[in-house]
Amino acid sequence: MANSPQAKKRARQNERRFAVNKARRSRIRTYLRKVEEAIASGDKDAAATALKAAQPELMRGVTKGVLHKNTAARKMSRLSSRVKALG
Repeated sequence: MANSPQAKKRARQNERRFAVNKARRSRIRTYLRKVEEAIASGDKDAAATALKAAQPELMRGVTKGVLHKNTAARKMSRLSSRVKALG
């Protein structure tokens, strides 16, 4: 348990950051799930629209430190190739 005032403050800050980051991660996953569902349904237009909406969310996650840059790039690349493959 944190004893010093500095350690107590850090614990409070960590809790707040954890909550914010958790919300951001959840939001990103929601956007990715929408793309996955559109791909699964076979609707290319809906999938492309969902992908366009998901891209800024992924990149925002990178700038906020929730995701690594390469992770976001990999996810975008794989999703876009799957959307492209839809007939």
